[in-house]
Amino acid sequence: MTELLVQHVDQSFDGKQILNDVSLSVKTNEIVSILGVSGIGKTTLFNVIAGITHPLDGTVVFNGNDITGEAGHLGYMLQKDLLLPFRTIMNNVILPDLVKGISKKDAIKRATPLFEFFGLSGYENKYPNELSGGMRQRAALLRTFLSTKDLTLLDEPFSALDELTKRGIYRWYTDISRQMQNSTLLITHSVDEAITLSDRIYILSGKPATISHEIKITSEERNKPDFELTSDFIKYKKEILNILNV
Repeated sequence: MTELLVQHVDQSFDGKQILNDVSLSVKTNEIVSILGVSGIGKTTLFNVIAGITHPLDGTVVFNGNDITGEAGHLGYMLQKDLLLPFRTIMNNVILPDLVKGISKKDAIKRATPLFEFFGLSGYENKYPNELSGGMRQRAALLRTFLSTKDLTLLDEPFSALDELTKRGIYRWYTDISRQMQNSTLLITHSVDEAITLSDRIYILSGKPATISHEIKITSEERNKPDFELTSDFIKYKKEILNILNV
């Protein structure tokens, strides 16, 4: 069982309060989005959840353990893939294991079976500039999954991709998450992305920001063919845009 609990988090920056009493949860095999306009405090919240910064108040609990202010418990992927151009894809993917002190031989053994799973078989010895944008994102996601398979934090990871590539990678990511029984907490300012990917959406709004709404999307609706074109999708989009007042 996987469970992330963020409880009553307050945070400030340069003396200004950014987050106020933020609480949310992620459970086993869920994809959960935090949606809000740019600058609302989404990345500030992620930095607290990942343990990069310590909150003024509140706790972060992962699988029953208080990890508040402790980095390294959760895999965290930023907007850019951050693949090192001078390392092969395999050597990029195994880098977190090497940093942890795992031998290169064991790290490669651990990563190799997942290359096919992530659609990267045959690209182990390629360099990042030899891959398309979508495949680079897959490699970066594989590296993040290897860091912590239970739960992954994604900070607008698909924002640099074109719309056609995004649509394909959304389907792929949903499938791969289900197959690997991985939970995901995703931050985004794209309403379409949040609806397409998520089981639940938290709306972050206000100054200081707090969770104002939680929207649940049923798997029956999301699994419909061309979900983005259905009346259900439009219904959710209208609801969210009304909440955001945009």
